[in-house]
Amino acid sequence: MTAASLPHYSISALNQAIGNLLERGFAPRFLLDATVSRPQLKKGHLWMTLSDGQASIGAVVWASQLAKLSHQPSDGDGVIVVGKLNFWANRASLTVQVLDLRPSLSTVLRQFERVSQLLEAEGLLDLVRKRPLPVAPHHIAVLTSVPSSALADLLRTARERWPCARVLVVPIPVQGAVEGQICRALAALGERADAWGLDAVVLARGGGSREDLAVFDSEAVARAVAACPVPVITGVGHEDDTTVVDLVADHRAATPTGAMVALLPDRTTLLGQLERSTAHLRELVRWRLQRERSQLQQRQDALLAAHPRQLLQRQRRDLQQQQRLLQALSPQHWLERGFSLIINSRGQLIGSVQDLQAGERVTLKLADGERSATISAPLPQ
Repeated sequence: MTAASLPHYSISALNQAIGNLLERGFAPRFLLDATVSRPQLKKGHLWMTLSDGQASIGAVVWASQLAKLSHQPSDGDGVIVVGKLNFWANRASLTVQVLDLRPSLSTVLRQFERVSQLLEAEGLLDLVRKRPLPVAPHHIAVLTSVPSSALADLLRTARERWPCARVLVVPIPVQGAVEGQICRALAALGERADAWGLDAVVLARGGGSREDLAVFDSEAVARAVAACPVPVITGVGHEDDTTVVDLVADHRAATPTGAMVALLPDRTTLLGQLERSTAHLRELVRWRLQRERSQLQQRQDALLAAHPRQLLQRQRRDLQQQQRLLQALSPQHWLERGFSLIINSRGQLIGSVQDLQAGERVTLKLADGERSATISAPLPQ
C-alpha cells in the first residue's frame, strides 16, 4: 500500500467522519448502569464521571435538564442513566449526555440501611413508641399524589368501609427529590391537627420499583413522620416493599388500600355485630323481666299468705281437720256404728271376756243410752 492509496483527512474532516460514524452506528438513546464519581456543578451544568469499575466515561447533565431530574447523585452513588452520546468534532471529545438519572437498587438499599441504623440508634424504631390507631376515626388526612390510582382506591375504600369519616386530601409529590415538600406537608398537618380534630394521617404511594420509593427512605421524611402528633399509617408500594418511613410509622400496611382497611372499621361487620348485640340485649332484658316478674309473684303470694284473713282461714281449716280427726277417733263415733261399751260395777271398761264373772252386774253403754245386764251364762273354758 502506497501513501497515495490511503485516505487523506484534515483534523476537522477526521473528527467529522468519526462523528458521522457514531451517529449512524450507535443507538440514539441507551441505558447505562454506572457509579458516579466527582460530580461537579459548572455554570449550572452537572459534570461527572460514570464508571463500572473497569472503564469510565465523562457525562453531563445540562442545566435545562438538571431541574427535571428526580435524583441528583452524590459521589459513589450507583445510578441508572438514560443517555445519548455527545461528540464534539472540534476536539474529538466524547461525552454521555444524561437525559434522565435514577438511583440504582444498590444505592437505595444502602440509603435504607444507613438511615434505618441511624434512627434505630435514636430509638425512633422502637415498638414501644408506636401509638394505637383510633377505633373509629372521624377525621383523617391522606397524603399522596393527586390524581392517582392510589388516591382513587383510598377514597373508594373509605366510602365503602366508614363513610362517616371525613377525609382531607393533601396533594404531595411521591417520587424524586421531594423530601422538602413532604416534610412541609406533614409539619403543616401537625400544627393544625388539634384545630382540625385530626385522628390519624395516611401516607400513601402506589406501586413502582424499589428505586422509585427512595424518597421514603429519606431521613428528613422519617423524622417528620415520627414528629407527627397523631398516629401515622403508611401504605407505600407493594407488599414486599419496606421503607424507612414504614419502620418509623405507627402502623405499616402493605398497600394504600390496606392502610385504609387497617385504619377504618368495616360498617357491614359492625352492623352485624350491633344486630347480634341488640338481639342478645333483648334476650337479657326479656330474661331479666321474666325473673323479676316471677320473684314479684312469689313475693305477692307470700304477702297474701301472710294476710291475717288467710292466717285465720288456714287455722280454721286446721281446726276443722283436727275436729274431724277427733270425731273419727271418738268412742261415740264407734257406738253410732253399732258397737257398745261394757262397764263393770267398779266402773272399769271390760276389754276381755276373762274380766267377766257369772252373775256380775254390768252396764251396757250404747249410742242412745245405757242398760244394766247380768252375766248369767257361764264363761267358755
